[in-house]
Amino acid sequence: MFKETYSIGILTVEWEPPSMSKTDTFFIRATLDCQNVNPGPANTFNQIPIDLGTYVNALEKSVLRIKSIQVAFSDGYGTSSTIIATSVGVCQYQLTTQSQDASVLASNNSVIGSGRVHLTNQLAANGLATIVSDMNDLAPNNFGTDGYLVAVDTIFLGGQASTGFVGDAHVSVILECQVETLTTSKAMALALSQQGA
Repeated sequence: MFKETYSIGILTVEWEPPSMSKTDTFFIRATLDCQNVNPGPANTFNQIPIDLGTYVNALEKSVLRIKSIQVAFSDGYGTSSTIIATSVGVCQYQLTTQSQDASVLASNNSVIGSGRVHLTNQLAANGLATIVSDMNDLAPNNFGTDGYLVAVDTIFLGGQASTGFVGDAHVSVILECQVETLTTSKAMALALSQQGA
């Protein structure tokens, strides 16, 4: 812990700044249905809100630290998606601090995390993917010791999928979180920066 030393005449005082107040780690879960049943609206952007109002209140200095994001791409039952014969299914997601009308680049200031998966079925019948790749956008797993601070009371899970899937593609996220206390000015500044356009 960082310590500061003050000398006043012959008196030396060592002071240790108080650490931020933190809660125990807890988990927030959400699932997005990308609604791509064939025939259906291919590559339509879908989004759901994730309410953080219970945990975040910038006026009361309470913010959320996301320590890690676990991601699962699946069908509507939580199992591996079936891919149409000799087709490719692509599913992608983004977790943002602002509502979006479409997918945005990872460089967008509102993006907390994003990821996508390509599922290829080389067989002549519908079945599980014979080739799977997530190398063009690795879903984040761990933000390290610092985490990602969130000061808005709603975040958004958005995504879309191609028509290569036999049924709807789903994206599920598990957020490992802690609630922390900042100064009011820091919490408000963070909240405003995450709400801006």
